[in-house]
Amino acid sequence: QVQLVESGGGLVQPGGSLRLSCAASGSIFSMNGMGWFRQAPGKERTFVATINWSGLTTNYADSVKGRFTISRDNAQNTVYLKMNSLKPEDTAVYYCALRREGRSAMGSHEYDYWGQGTQVTVSS
Repeated sequence: QVQLVESGGGLVQPGGSLRLSCAASGSIFSMNGMGWFRQAPGKERTFVATINWSGLTTNYADSVKGRFTISRDNAQNTVYLKMNSLKPEDTAVYYCALRREGRSAMGSHEYDYWGQGTQVTVSS
């Protein structure tokens, strides 16, 4: 059974940084595409970033390009989201997702497993 556990969320001031982690178990992690999504209060879940099985292909939502970086460590079965220059509009619950295919993907429907989420709050 695949399990995804996110960590690293919290309260940060505007302009600050956080690094989210997502530890995967129950899967051959190095073969899976991974993604990060977020859901703000009262809004739908939206795409943030994705990475393919090797880590060589990444894609980002326009709203986070240049500020967020997705990466992975296949030896540790972990995917990361480094978030810099955080803004109040980045406040949301952030979810990690895994897909059985190795390619990256931007649609939530393309993912097969989801974590429980970690709260990120950007506020002064």
